[in-house]
Amino acid sequence: MTAQTTDTTPFDVVTIGETMLRLTPPDFLRLGQGDVLQTHVGGSESNTAVGLAKLGRRVTWLSRLTDNPMGRSIERTIRAHGVDTSHVVWTNSDRVGLYFLENGSPPRPSQVIYDRAGSAFSKYNDDMLSDTIFQPSAARWLHLTGITLGLGETTQRLVRKAVRLARNAGWKISFDVNYRALLWSSASAKAACNELFESADLLFLAERDARNLWQIDGEGDPHQSIRKLLSIRAGKTTVMTLGSLGAIAGEGGNSVLQTIEPVHPIGRLGGGDAFSAGFLHAWMEDADLKNALSWATAAARIKYSIPGDLPLFEKSEVQRIVNAGNERTDIQR
Repeated sequence: MTAQTTDTTPFDVVTIGETMLRLTPPDFLRLGQGDVLQTHVGGSESNTAVGLAKLGRRVTWLSRLTDNPMGRSIERTIRAHGVDTSHVVWTNSDRVGLYFLENGSPPRPSQVIYDRAGSAFSKYNDDMLSDTIFQPSAARWLHLTGITLGLGETTQRLVRKAVRLARNAGWKISFDVNYRALLWSSASAKAACNELFESADLLFLAERDARNLWQIDGEGDPHQSIRKLLSIRAGKTTVMTLGSLGAIAGEGGNSVLQTIEPVHPIGRLGGGDAFSAGFLHAWMEDADLKNALSWATAAARIKYSIPGDLPLFEKSEVQRIVNAGNERTDIQR
């Protein structure tokens, strides 16, 4: 699992997923209130891919995009941040997925509206998935999320084939449940995610998803919840986020709780993806649970300070917070 300097594997991580254009009115305006929409590029898997690339990892992102200015803008943005995009499938048909974000301020919550039906990625058939990259020497990890499973039967078949090819190649599997209630019901999500929930070598999920999808409730004790998860998962590495309380990770019979200093989220979207990037990066260095959680929470905290979906941090910035722990670092002089 350790990344050696002599490692000639082309990629540390391969990931698959849909990336959309996000349209947001500025200055907390409501949708329909103003005449300007700011554009960002966002998708869970590509957010994580960018985070990993910023931390020095070799990552390729597999997707399907419409060959038009919007699709090219998405690909160009992700590539510009160090992620390999050479395996993207291009089509002259279909469309690029969109979503709208209305930033709220308490007591008004933020609101997401999807406009992604019929997107190019939703028609990414498993027959379009190239076998050539799924070779023992091509990569070490495949990172997936439940969002891809939530886009329909076509992408579910895509994920199943990718997992099969990755396993045959001897890769590890990382899976982020990443439940989105706007995409599907909790019952449907549980049914589709359950296989990876149990078998993934590394699992990420939110405490609310553990409770709502798998009825795992620690009654206020995260260690109790993680023990139940580890029992279901035969002790395989499991990471559960706890919102403002931090995160907990477990493996075998061990668990570690990581608290965090509260931050004011300027860019909340993508925080969980930055978290998974930080953990994966450290885990590939054979870090222990405590150190991997430190990298994960540090990456997420920095992402919260950055507008947009992408974790546009530098490795040195994340390292500085890991080294500082919960110490305040308001100004770097």
